Amino acid sequence: MIRSELVQKLCDDHPGLTVKEIERIVTSFFDAISGQLQKGGRVELRGFGAFSTRDRDARKGRNPRTGEAVDVDAKRVPYFKPGKEMRERLNV
Repeated sequence: MIRSELVQKLCDDHPGLTVKEIERIVTSFFDAISGQLQKGGRVELRGFGAFSTRDRDARKGRNPRTGEAVDVDAKRVPYFKPGKEMRERLNV
């Protein structure tokens, strides 16, 4: 499901809200998660899962086109761990 499909699904489920209102809600939700992760925090949604970040060390990579070795900087990457209820729903 992509963002526009999510917005459409929410519009179908909540006909009293306009598309613009739902888009603002979805944007606000994603911005809140991103903001917390940028601060190094964690976002936990009970029954769904937890968003956090993980650190990746600097390393030597390889350009797939040329085969040339390149330096890859250390960075933080987003990580999602599904909750128990989510795992159970997937394995019914």
